Amino acid sequence: MTFGFSPSAAASIRNTDTDRHHGRLLEPAEWAAAEIPLLINPREVVSGLHSRHSPKPMTAVIAVLDPDERLVASASFVPRIASADGWDYRNSLLSALRRVIPHDLRRRTPVRTAVLLYCRDGDERWTVEDGAWMWGLRDACTLHGLRCGAYITLTDGGWRVLGEGRGGRQPHAGGRPVGLAEAQAPDAVSLTPRTGGGSAEALRRTAAR
Repeated sequence: MTFGFSPSAAASIRNTDTDRHHGRLLEPAEWAAAEIPLLINPREVVSGLHSRHSPKPMTAVIAVLDPDERLVASASFVPRIASADGWDYRNSLLSALRRVIPHDLRRRTPVRTAVLLYCRDGDERWTVEDGAWMWGLRDACTLHGLRCGAYITLTDGGWRVLGEGRGGRQPHAGGRPVGLAEAQAPDAVSLTPRTGGGSAEALRRTAAR
C-alpha cells in the first residue's frame, strides 16, 4: 500500500507545534499496521453519510455501525480549530459520540464500530491533519468502548478509505446530496452535531413523513 503526501490547512501549522505533538498523530504505516476492520460496502456507507449530513470542507462525520454495518447513530461537526494534534480531535469526537449514543465500556469486546468521514480540501493523499484525525478516532473509540473503524476522506476528487486504497469519484466534496436531500433541505455546517441513525431505508421513510 502506498500513500502520497499533500499539504492541508492543518499542515500549515508551525513545524514546532507539529513536532511537539508528533506522538498524537498516526503515520500511514502505523494506521495500516493497526488492522482496521474493512468495510463491507464502503460506497454505501459514504453515500449514506453524505446524503444524511451534506458535509462541506472541514466537516467531520462520525458514524457508529452495528456488526451488520447498519448505521446506529451519526453526528457531524466542524472542529473549532484546525489542528495537527490528535488530542484536540479526540475530544471533539468523544463529545459528538456522547451526544448520540451510550458508551459500550461494559462489554468485554467491542461490538459496534465507529468510522470517520472527513470532508476537506486538497486531494486524497495523506496529510498531517489526517494523521491527527486517525489518532483521535482510535483514542475516542477506546474511551467509548467501540472498535476503531475506517477513516475516509471526502475531497473534490471523490472519497477514499485511507489505508485500503478503495475509493470512488461519487460522492465528492462539491457534489449535491441525493436521497434524503430530496426530502430534506441540507443544513448549513455548524458546530452543533447533527444526528442520524438506522438503515438507509428507514431514513428514507422518516424523511418522507
